[in-house]
Amino acid sequence: MGSATREALAASRAELSSASSSDLATADELFSAGRIIGGSAQLISMLSDTATDAARKRSILAAVFGTNLSPVTLGLLETVVSHRWSNTDDLLAGIEELGLRAAAESAPATVNIDAELFAFGTAVSSDYELELAVSSKLGTAESKVALVEALLANKVSAQTLSIVRHLMQQPRGRRIGELLRTAASIVADQSGLAVATITSAAPIRAVQLERLQKSLAARFGRALKFNLVVDPALIGGLRVQVGDTVIDDSVASKLRDLRLQLAG
Repeated sequence: MGSATREALAASRAELSSASSSDLATADELFSAGRIIGGSAQLISMLSDTATDAARKRSILAAVFGTNLSPVTLGLLETVVSHRWSNTDDLLAGIEELGLRAAAESAPATVNIDAELFAFGTAVSSDYELELAVSSKLGTAESKVALVEALLANKVSAQTLSIVRHLMQQPRGRRIGELLRTAASIVADQSGLAVATITSAAPIRAVQLERLQKSLAARFGRALKFNLVVDPALIGGLRVQVGDTVIDDSVASKLRDLRLQLAG
């Protein structure tokens, strides 16, 4: 991530935090606006052009979206386009992130969006035909959204369904697992947490989980939410993933490293 994008993201997040109101409708509007902007090479070029001043970009947004967006959403988009981004994909990612954070903010305390996203990701990765259906470049966005709605309707929160719908329509070259992990990480971050996916060869005992949680919280400097995966192929030990950081202390990994050393 370039320095320009980091600064633009910080300003966009601050604008979301200071917004007078932010609900699921705001998230849906941000997702929709991001898809419209991303779907027009001319529009995204104008909005990301550093030679175009902020006032001109605001007038472009007004001309494109008119009164179809709430003042809150339009204000957030104006903040996004008024800053410099390292590239056009980062700008789209910034709009998506605001949508994810708005969705997280709108969820009741009883809703665990990142856990629902993780469960959906697990279901997809364990079913080849389903993974192909939601990932194939041959399928239309409409067919993927229809499939997701059939699978998740009345089973997950409105926030999770909104997020997955959007991801199916604007993957931006990302695989389904990456889409869901990134979204879950941003949702958790909005609550001041991080998501750790813990893979073990067998179920982990509660006392071990407690020690692991304290150790990882100290290492990463924040509280973590755990997603637990059992994979006998690890043989023993653990594999921990927090964002892009992977700590692989599994027996399978050590055996693989040993084989590579012997082969060398």
